Amino acid sequence: MLLLENITFSPSVLTLNFGELTPVKYFYWVLALMGYILIIFLNGVVIGTVWHHKSLQEPMYIFISALCMNGLYGSSAFFLNILINLLQKNPSISYISCLVQIFGIHTYGACEMTILTSMAYDRYVSICNPLQYNMIMTLSTVFKLLLAAWLYPSTLISILIILTARLPLCGTNIVKMYCDNWSVVRLSCVDTSVNNVYGLFATAAMLVLTALLIAYSYFKIIMVCMKSSKDTKEKALQTCTPHLITIVNFLIDVLFEILLYRFPPTNLPSELRVFMSLQFLVVPPILNPVIYGLKMRAIKSKVKQLLLGKGIKIQDKVIQ
Repeated sequence: MLLLENITFSPSVLTLNFGELTPVKYFYWVLALMGYILIIFLNGVVIGTVWHHKSLQEPMYIFISALCMNGLYGSSAFFLNILINLLQKNPSISYISCLVQIFGIHTYGACEMTILTSMAYDRYVSICNPLQYNMIMTLSTVFKLLLAAWLYPSTLISILIILTARLPLCGTNIVKMYCDNWSVVRLSCVDTSVNNVYGLFATAAMLVLTALLIAYSYFKIIMVCMKSSKDTKEKALQTCTPHLITIVNFLIDVLFEILLYRFPPTNLPSELRVFMSLQFLVVPPILNPVIYGLKMRAIKSKVKQLLLGKGIKIQDKVIQ
């Protein structure tokens, strides 16, 4: 009888693990707000620069702005709830909001990889088929790639959410500061084999498949560069370096999060583990616009024009 009651239990509110943050919660709230504002500013500047200057409305820069948009999307799915809960005595989230946050955070991570895969294809065409680049990478092709980069992970994650939402839960305690799919699935008191199998499939489809496609693109690029001139090699290195840095940074953060969660180190305080689990949600949205803003000369110069252009024009008029 008790087992049946547990199986039919479906909580409307779940508690989140913020550790012992109560004594300094206002400090962390200010820190979180500053981080969110910084992410909005950095990504907003890159997006605004690309769409403000027609000279930057080329495939590579459109993909960069899409990457920054995805960073804003993922950060909003995370930070908005954090900012609310840091001001509450008992951090919690409604079950519906939890599922929405799962969708937002998981699609952010998956879209990051699919957009990076589209960018790898763009670099492949640019370096391996330079004479046909303008014919292949039209604006129509770019937006089709971006549409696929959103629909593909959204479909996979939607199925994941449906499978999770059908599970009756026996607990209410999420072990993280935010909701993720496995944290909710592990609260269930029924067999979750279907969820586990599909979760592995979705992870492979989103992470392993895209990583292999990126690796194949760069294999072809390396093969072409080995037979090319020094100028071609330097151009390839200049355009591919920011992309490679972004990929490596994101994959390290994601793998670190998976390992930290699946194999938690017992010698670390729980509060430290909680904050370390936030890397893939905080670090890439900050570093991506910085990497491209510093490494891509075209964006760097246009950002300066966008931020300082009005002041320069006013000074020129005064001098005249």
